[in-house]
Amino acid sequence: MAQQRRMGGQPMFIMSEDSQRTQGRDAQSSNIMAGKAVAESVRTTLGPRGMDKMLVDSGGDVVITNDGATILNEMDIEHPAAQMIVEVADSQEEEVGDGTTTAAVLAGNLLGEAEDLIEQDVHATTIVEGYHEASEIALEAIAEQVNEADVDDEILRQVAESSMTGKGTGGLTAESLAETVVEAIRHVDTDEGVARDNITVHTQVGASSNATELVPGIIVDEDPVHDGMPSEVEDASIAILDVELGVRTGDVDAEYAIDSIDQLNAAIDAEEGELEGYAQTVAESGADVVFTTEDVNDRVANSLANEGILVFEGLGDSDARQVASATGARRIGDLEDLEEADFGSADRIHTQTFGDDDLAFVEGGAAAETVTVFVRGGTEHIVDELERAIGDALDVVATALESGEVVPGAGATEIAIADKIREEAAGIEGRKQLAVTAFADAVDIVPRTLAANTGRDPIDVLVDLRAAHESEGRAGLITKGDEVTIDDPFEYGVVDPADVKREAVESATEAATMIARIDDVIAAE
Repeated sequence: MAQQRRMGGQPMFIMSEDSQRTQGRDAQSSNIMAGKAVAESVRTTLGPRGMDKMLVDSGGDVVITNDGATILNEMDIEHPAAQMIVEVADSQEEEVGDGTTTAAVLAGNLLGEAEDLIEQDVHATTIVEGYHEASEIALEAIAEQVNEADVDDEILRQVAESSMTGKGTGGLTAESLAETVVEAIRHVDTDEGVARDNITVHTQVGASSNATELVPGIIVDEDPVHDGMPSEVEDASIAILDVELGVRTGDVDAEYAIDSIDQLNAAIDAEEGELEGYAQTVAESGADVVFTTEDVNDRVANSLANEGILVFEGLGDSDARQVASATGARRIGDLEDLEEADFGSADRIHTQTFGDDDLAFVEGGAAAETVTVFVRGGTEHIVDELERAIGDALDVVATALESGEVVPGAGATEIAIADKIREEAAGIEGRKQLAVTAFADAVDIVPRTLAANTGRDPIDVLVDLRAAHESEGRAGLITKGDEVTIDDPFEYGVVDPADVKREAVESATEAATMIARIDDVIAAE
């Protein structure tokens, strides 16, 4: 409806007639409902017994996953408040790599609790103040739950396994993959910190996920330009070219008249000489292996094959940058500038065939500063989900190693948070106490959901968890195989980086309070 004000008896239009406006409780209710709906869409994926989602786009492409950030990004969400929940998951993914579902579910339940308070005439500002105070208490509770032991390889393995369990990897597979993840992180652990960008994940359909391995170098999805070239080169000197090794062509269309056989032979000889010159320049440079972003003429490729030089053509710019970064080679734009000082190095370069795909492995030497997790799986959907799971595990292990702080998983930290908030709430005066207590109720959604996803009664499990926490100081819902029990997660190796919990609390609180404060929505064409 067009918004208008009367001046001198005449209406003055402030907004266009196509504008739509929602105010007051209606605006708050609409935004909260949208946020809750998005959070609810991923809630059943939480935990080791969480379910997967199948996402099908208009083109028929299918994604099967239980990764919260992936699900929310694949969904076609238009509501602006719902988009804020998506941003919570994105922020969680970017900062710490895991806990996206927890953050989104927590944000949705904070909104739900806020809605109940608003219906009880608690002002949104009071709710916001209470939520922020409760989040500070939550951060204190997380600090109290940090394991005092040093974060060694065994704890890092537990962090990785806890992150991957339930993400399409299976129990035994998660154990073996965790070893690979820790090995990869240790490989790039430097005095300046973990060089996470030096780890890449390459997927290849075929074989089982147990065939996943760590490659001390990089993998390029390319095959040699000539069958006669060697399939393996040791102690390789590597050149990277942005040069086409073929007959030069002009920018202008032109025709040449040839009047005799001698002229034709001269043109052919000139072309052969040009091509032979390219091959000779490369051979004399001392390079064993050549990567080029352009094409290689068949005759040049044949000559280089006779010289025992391994050549890969048509690399994408990202692959060329990766090879250059991994091997220390400098990209050359003019063949006349090719010098040994520009070469990179690797202990070994070899090619392997997997089904219809040929891959080049660049290993050791300068390339060993970069490592690749070579992921195998029986189908495209499996390797895609494994890639997401391993990526998350790499991130959280790096986070745990850098911070040196881990907390119990399996809902134990959330139980501790809710317990401390309720304890502190008793000393808070006024209606703000209601908001602080509501925050604790919202945090309970994590252990409640874990219980529901294992087929247990959420209320019964929550009561048992609170009792165990009160008596033992630490209690989570442990799922190992078919067994579901309440015990200390540290005893079972179920641990999470403390930063994952902190980020989830902070990002969910910020999103929920921002949405709760909105009482006017104006939409215009």
